[in-house]
Parts: sequence; structure tokens; C-alpha cells
Amino acid sequence: MEAKQADDNQRSVPRRHLIYYLRVFDTATGALMGNLVDISTRGIMLVADQPIESGKAFHLKMVLPDTVEGSKEVEFVAESRWCQNDTNKDFYDAGFELIDPQPEFMDAVDRLVEDCLFKE
Repeated sequence: MEAKQADDNQRSVPRRHLIYYLRVFDTATGALMGNLVDISTRGIMLVADQPIESGKAFHLKMVLPDTVEGSKEVEFVAESRWCQNDTNKDFYDAGFELIDPQPEFMDAVDRLVEDCLFKE
């Protein structure tokens, strides 16, 4: 937990908290990884039913609320950096760092910030 607190203090990119959850899937298995709860241009945080292994790169797909660039989903690669129990002990919070995000993903982030998120 100390590593997460230190990471929060060093955060240089503002996070945006979602008004509602978006589902994120592992493209390799098709399994639901969790629900997106915040996002920045450098990373995401999910709430998941199961713990997520830290230090592992995942190919992920996020289902979007609206079509962005002709698609209702966007794929990206992210490395899991930490995982801990949520305030609700039945769930887990997991932080991911984006790996070389593509322009399609960045467009989706911009659209989400404009349309779906609380302004901070």
C-alpha cells in the first residue's frame, strides 16, 4: 500500500473519474478484467472481481458508450502495476500503465473526458 501512496503523490497527469463504469476485457481470453473507474493519458484503474497479477502486460479492449472513429470499442496494451482490495472487500482495485497508446485510444480518452466524465 505504501507504493501506491507514493505513486499518488508523484502523479503528474490528472486522473478523471467516470460517471459510470465501462467494461474492460482481456482480448486474449475474452474474459472481463473489470470496470474502468478512472483514466488518464498514462494509465487506467479498474475495479475487478478477482485479483489481477501485478507486473504483467495485458492486451485489453474497452467497450465505449458511443462510437469513436467508427468503432464501439478500443484496444490497447497496459501493464498491471498494482492490485489491492477495494473499500468493498469483495472487489479489487488495479492500476495499469499504458504501453505505447495508439492514436485511436487517445481519441477515445479525449471523447470520454468530454462526454462521460466529471470535470475536475
